[in-house]
Amino acid sequence: MQLLVSVRSAAEAAAALAGGADIVDTKDPMAGALGPVSIDVLMSVVATVNGATPVTAALGDAVDGDAIERDAAAFVGGGAVWVKVGFGYTAGRTDMETMLAAAARGAGLARVIAVAYADHDRAGAPAPADVLEAAARAGIAGVLIDTADKDGPGLTTLMAPQALAAWVDAARRLGLITAVAGKLTAADLTRVRDAGADIAGVRGAACEGGRTGRISAERVRQLGAVLSPERQPLAAPAS
Repeated sequence: MQLLVSVRSAAEAAAALAGGADIVDTKDPMAGALGPVSIDVLMSVVATVNGATPVTAALGDAVDGDAIERDAAAFVGGGAVWVKVGFGYTAGRTDMETMLAAAARGAGLARVIAVAYADHDRAGAPAPADVLEAAARAGIAGVLIDTADKDGPGLTTLMAPQALAAWVDAARRLGLITAVAGKLTAADLTRVRDAGADIAGVRGAACEGGRTGRISAERVRQLGAVLSPERQPLAAPAS
């Protein structure tokens, strides 16, 4: 399993690296669950990381195909290895598949991660099982299950261990990279690890002052220690 740490600046990326993050993800915590940073911030993070780990990027919830295709292309062009696309307020399965196809046109199939929300009813998003099916049909790289409402309950409150493990197993059987996030604490990481996910994503647990605070290298180090020695590298898509 890999530890992904979401950062909003080059300075936070440096702290995440110092703490031993396996993947550095860019996200603006003030702009929602998948708030994207600017392309300039992404490129500054990529420069700071300098190839030491993969860099990924949140693109937000896709509601406009042209926009998500353009953003996916720009962020991959700026150095993101994978881009994450959500479907909050997406009317139905057909819309979700349209948005996935647009993201794949921009980034390439091997670089797109579809995001499901455990609290999908609150977000007006497709159910996690529907996201799995759409991701498999589209032939993209993987899936992430997260929470849309960062003021609400965390993922491990919304999903029982058996339900999370079943979702992860279904994703892996479909050949998808599997990532889990959603207000995860250090104590939650063992549950995510036991569910068999490839990646555990954190933001608030890695910060001093909560999700909108600043990444702490020491907190990242402590979170990584929970996962060791099970931390195994993932193969990034070919350039």
